[in-house]
Amino acid sequence: MIDWQRIRELKEEVGAEDFEEIATLFLQEVDGAMTQLDPGANAQKMAEDLHFLKGGALNLGFEALSDLCQAGERAALEGRLQDVDIAEVKRIYAASRAHFLAQSGTTPP
Repeated sequence: MIDWQRIRELKEEVGAEDFEEIATLFLQEVDGAMTQLDPGANAQKMAEDLHFLKGGALNLGFEALSDLCQAGERAALEGRLQDVDIAEVKRIYAASRAHFLAQSGTTPP
């Protein structure tokens, strides 16, 4: 679910204080993006939203979310919107977020 090696690398790269800021900003942005995901969106908008989520998730080690967003983005770009499971994206994010907060010591935004 979470790539903890990526988390350790990022903490080492930016330091603990900056990591906290990055993590908080990421969670705030993704919380907002999750509310914007619209099952009725056109394929281009869906692909753009999932691409944004994929990139942020990958940067912060939310591996399962990134993988799911990548598959959804690909499906949207291929016009297969019926294969994009927004409820699953939201479920995986919620579970990943809770796990990350519990294990990382990051203060929830």
